[in-house]
Amino acid sequence: MKKLVLLLLFVLTISSCSKPIPIDKLSYVGEWQSKEMYLLILADGTVAYQRLQNGGTTSINGPLKEFVGDDFVVGLAFLTTTFMVSEAPHQIDDRWIMVVDDVRLTKNQD
Repeated sequence: MKKLVLLLLFVLTISSCSKPIPIDKLSYVGEWQSKEMYLLILADGTVAYQRLQNGGTTSINGPLKEFVGDDFVVGLAFLTTTFMVSEAPHQIDDRWIMVVDDVRLTKNQD
């Protein structure tokens, strides 16, 4: 019973840690992809990330903690990852582009 209570508290803590995306960063919201990277940023601050690199896969799912300039930090407490954004979301013709961790991503159109 104690394990169940602790698990529920952990889940509630994680879900309550995400902050909605600030209005000036709403262009980050969406589903971004390249051949080797997938990045989903929801308006409520939830982030899902997967990258194929060097024969392995890295995945991160967690709350967006903050923006530092164009970069953003995902995670809890001391377990965080900073995503380096060298090109903030911008439109070229009818496509949205962003460069994260040196990977050019395209926003999926709904």
